[in-house]
Amino acid sequence: MSVLTDMAELVQKGKAQEVSDLVSQALEEGIAPQQILDEGLLKGMGELGVRFKNNEVFVPEVLIAARALNKGTETLKAKLVGSDIKPIGKVVLATVSGDLHDIGKNLVKLMLEGAGFEVVDLGTDVPADKIVAAVNENNPEVLALSALLTTTMAAQGDVIKALIDAGVRDKVKVIVGGAPITDAFAKEIGADGYSEDASGAADIAKQLLQ
Repeated sequence: MSVLTDMAELVQKGKAQEVSDLVSQALEEGIAPQQILDEGLLKGMGELGVRFKNNEVFVPEVLIAARALNKGTETLKAKLVGSDIKPIGKVVLATVSGDLHDIGKNLVKLMLEGAGFEVVDLGTDVPADKIVAAVNENNPEVLALSALLTTTMAAQGDVIKALIDAGVRDKVKVIVGGAPITDAFAKEIGADGYSEDASGAADIAKQLLQ
């Protein structure tokens, strides 16, 4: 399956047009769409995630690879309107109220999408009631909350309280992250999971689905 191996490598190198061409080629060769997604596009992004975790590559490389991944999935979708490629799950993602940082959140989004999740990104400085409304509206399996400041980390706990008050806490798994967040803090506020980095967030989201 050299076309899929090549595709995975080109995703990591961020070669968007070449990735797109290989997707078309793989379809012409009769490779199943889900296999192209799993063993080509997502495998490449997953391998890059591991390298990112090990500090072998950095944010710019991840962003360029994400662009190539998106181009590849767009080509796949365009050729397969109405195909049966389904996301593995849905995640609502937000940076909590009072916090305007989005680089970490955006990386988490890339890694989640690279792992096969559909992501509903609410943006930054999102109040708890808006997050609860989005959980009700989208029925995600996972809610991912980012906070980059010690002054805003408590807002993650406020969101969990708001979910409890709204009677929907048991409907969704909550994962938290961000520079000041620790595993102990995550447990203290009643989160289901914690990750110290973007690629770990995707791994934890996948574990929580099982």
